[in-house]
Amino acid sequence: MLADVCDKGVIYVARGPSYFDLAVASAQSLREMNPGFSVDIFTDQPVPPGSPATALFDQVHPLPDGPARAKIVCLAMSRFARTLYLDCDTLVVKPFGDLFDILHRFELAVAHDMRRISPLIREHHAERTPYAFPQLNCGVLLFRRSAASDAFFAEWSHRYLEAGKARDQVTFKDLIWSSDIRFYVLPPEFNLRRVTMMDAWEPLDALPTIIHSHRLLDHLRGTDAPRVRTLAEILRLERKALQREWLTRGLPASATPDENPSQRFRDLDEVPVTSPIRPVPGSSGRR
Repeated sequence: MLADVCDKGVIYVARGPSYFDLAVASAQSLREMNPGFSVDIFTDQPVPPGSPATALFDQVHPLPDGPARAKIVCLAMSRFARTLYLDCDTLVVKPFGDLFDILHRFELAVAHDMRRISPLIREHHAERTPYAFPQLNCGVLLFRRSAASDAFFAEWSHRYLEAGKARDQVTFKDLIWSSDIRFYVLPPEFNLRRVTMMDAWEPLDALPTIIHSHRLLDHLRGTDAPRVRTLAEILRLERKALQREWLTRGLPASATPDENPSQRFRDLDEVPVTSPIRPVPGSSGRR
């Protein structure tokens, strides 16, 4: 844990110049919507005095050494009593409002991931969970500093190294299933991965606040894709991608008038149940 403790703030973890550049863009959007918020970054990149980044980040911390996943280690090192961790491929499009007040009741909060019937998102390591308990997306993670959260991050780091899997969400799901830590599942507007949900929402349904999209990484994937910077660009690309997803299955993007709309989802279960769910030893069933 770092000195100079503050009540609440945001942290980023960025390795390499490309991810540092993404973190700068995300922090710019955060500052526009939430002026006065404390924002720190953990990075291996130099931030010279007087550079534009110095106006965005209150403190710059070096990435920790060692084999552990830097992101998990940095969570436990946050100097804030209440912390919002953001992946670098995020945009903040609304003020946070009373988001941090959730931590008066819960130790941490995180949103469900998308593509929940895919093998990638249903993957597990030590704990096989029901479909209704999918992976949670750790790219937006809200937590308070406490003995419980410190112990949780230490165990998560241990399990991540033990599992040997690149994606930290696999062991996060395992741990949160078996842990008694008090956690809350955020509504999707605080980690909006499927931005085309905005096309379906009515005016009073939600306030999109944090956009989290791999489209912001497209220019880093070894293609000629241009740099995506705005929500409008993300939404345009995702609308096209949605049509392609259904066309690859031989279906139009929208159900036809004579089609049962639910039928198109019934044949999509890509991962059959092959083993029973193991009860958590000593669990009372309370989460």
